[in-house]
Amino acid sequence: MTDAAWFSEPFRPEGGSVAEGIRKQLGRPDLDLLAILVRESAQNSWDARLADRGGTVDYRIDLQVVGPAQRTNWKEILSKGAPLATHLPIRETLNRSIIRLMSISDRGTSGLGGPTRADKAVTTNLDFVSFVRNIGAPRDRALGGGTYGFGKGIFYRVSKPGTILLHTRCRVGDRLETRLMGCALWQNYIAEDATGERPYTGRHWWGDVSGDVVEPLTGDAADMMAKRLGLEPFAPDETGTTVIMLDPSLDDREPTVAADYLAETIAWHLWPKMLDGAGGAPAMRFSVTCDGIEHPVPDPRETRPLNLFVAAYEGMKGPQRKRLKCHRPKKDLGDLGLVKRVVPPFEATAASRMVGIENLVHHVCLMRPAELVVTYRPGPKPPSEFQSYAGVFRGVEEMDEVYAAAEPPTHDAWNPQSLEYPASTFVNTTFRRINEELNGLLELGGNVRPGAAKIALGAASVRFASLLGGAWGTGGASDYGKPGDTRTPPTDFRTGSGDIKPTGPSVGGDAEDGLGVLVPPERMPGTGGGDAVAGGDRGPGAGDSGTGTSDFGRMGRDAPDARAGAGPVRRPRVEYVSEPYFDERSGTPVLIQEFRLPVPGAQRVRIDLAVAITGAGRETEPPIGAAMPGLVGWEDTTGNLFGTPKYVIEGGDGTIWRAVVRPAPDTMTEIEVLVEAVNR
Repeated sequence: MTDAAWFSEPFRPEGGSVAEGIRKQLGRPDLDLLAILVRESAQNSWDARLADRGGTVDYRIDLQVVGPAQRTNWKEILSKGAPLATHLPIRETLNRSIIRLMSISDRGTSGLGGPTRADKAVTTNLDFVSFVRNIGAPRDRALGGGTYGFGKGIFYRVSKPGTILLHTRCRVGDRLETRLMGCALWQNYIAEDATGERPYTGRHWWGDVSGDVVEPLTGDAADMMAKRLGLEPFAPDETGTTVIMLDPSLDDREPTVAADYLAETIAWHLWPKMLDGAGGAPAMRFSVTCDGIEHPVPDPRETRPLNLFVAAYEGMKGPQRKRLKCHRPKKDLGDLGLVKRVVPPFEATAASRMVGIENLVHHVCLMRPAELVVTYRPGPKPPSEFQSYAGVFRGVEEMDEVYAAAEPPTHDAWNPQSLEYPASTFVNTTFRRINEELNGLLELGGNVRPGAAKIALGAASVRFASLLGGAWGTGGASDYGKPGDTRTPPTDFRTGSGDIKPTGPSVGGDAEDGLGVLVPPERMPGTGGGDAVAGGDRGPGAGDSGTGTSDFGRMGRDAPDARAGAGPVRRPRVEYVSEPYFDERSGTPVLIQEFRLPVPGAQRVRIDLAVAITGAGRETEPPIGAAMPGLVGWEDTTGNLFGTPKYVIEGGDGTIWRAVVRPAPDTMTEIEVLVEAVNR
């Protein structure tokens, strides 16, 4: 049987790479170690895909402990020839009663093939030596996700003893070969050997030490050793790689919590690979387990707010995409898709906060042609917590080298300051063009007729005065769901199980216009055989007939306050007590206009809603197939909701009422509460 043991690399006369330097090549990134691990490992898997065969890459993360049957084998096999604990703490890990592992595996990939020695690496396939031996090797795949091989240092940083095992199956000529090798990075040190004191780089390898260079176990020897360690074997015709990190650092999370975080992190950073491609299958399939239990990876199409980025991605690939260009020098930069929606705020998670997204989305996802998320670049904040927008920018293939060169080792930013002209100009212009498109997306205006309520969101600028954004979007329906909710959003509040239910009695009202009454109104006793209107605008012949008209008085219009056979009366009016704001009813975003009726007496209120058209007035009749804003009902101070289009309220007592309005998709809503007096 092949003799497997540890080998520690001494410094050669020409020098060498120090372990600490390799571990620190990732710098001080904004992302945490687990997020970087997901990004770097998935990028490696994508770059290793079997492109000539097509198909989907399977990517899996497993958190597990070494079983009792293999624990002795792990200690015996991996302790042989191990350095002192002060030089590499692998022995401490193996002596524990519980040995925890994190494995990241891919299938449908090529495995780590090519030569196993760096001095023999004269072929095109350098996967093994690039991962195991060399540092900073440039990518050898066009339009790949990686650039230079610094990102592999994350595997050693996640392992507390800085130790990993590589279990890979690759094609060598016309046959398949299994390879198994251990690698460790810790810190440089000085130790004594037969010749005296000698410096060591802090790099260590475990494998076949029978020759002049430590080599991986291969073929049957690798398969037998993997079986003794309890590693999952490869299927007969399967290729791929499994990287096993000993005693992983989970940032003080319990393993099950870490598994959930990893699953959600996959969704945030790799969602483009989860979407169905031209053949109907996704580019990559992802799974996460902890001690054999599956922790599902969220579906970005069904998960808020990732579904906004999916919609923007689809727009970026569709006919409405915007091609961004640089004019000096002249160059196409990439394609941009944008969507904007009214959605309830979502509850931020650890994974969303890690990418800089709290409960409000106002970001553009940047990616290169490989369609791996680089970062979520924030834009101007929308005027309301119920308004969000998302964008996706993908660089064109001709610009891939420029954007790749702007990335740090963690590939999570584009830094134009690190580039020279004209590359720096291209990246700066990309950001400027994106900002221009976002400014256009948020540029709202409109004409509001005289007398309409002067409404503005508290967080909005002056351009939002008298307007409320409805569900604004560039195609597609509004998203009214809660985080993780996949139900069809409600569009009709009138009947059915989705109605907002009443909780108490009403004062009175009329059921008209087909909306239905959520709380049955109790008609107040009238006089003279019916409801007489007073204080409204006078209709034709009103003064002659001695009766009031049935027209509703509008705010800001002057009309005589008169009633046949009576002296002057105070004209009913509406007093708005707050600016309209977004709220939520039964999980659905609505607009709220609070008001009171300062004039005593019974008065009937109704709502006048319209869509404000940018630069073109208002619209009260929707185009074919389009929606209009609608009244949900009138809400009193105790929360009772009366779903009738007209409602009788007793004025003069200072009670604050709320008009609850359902906004229409892709619109800005104009609200006016109208009132008329009712003669009881």
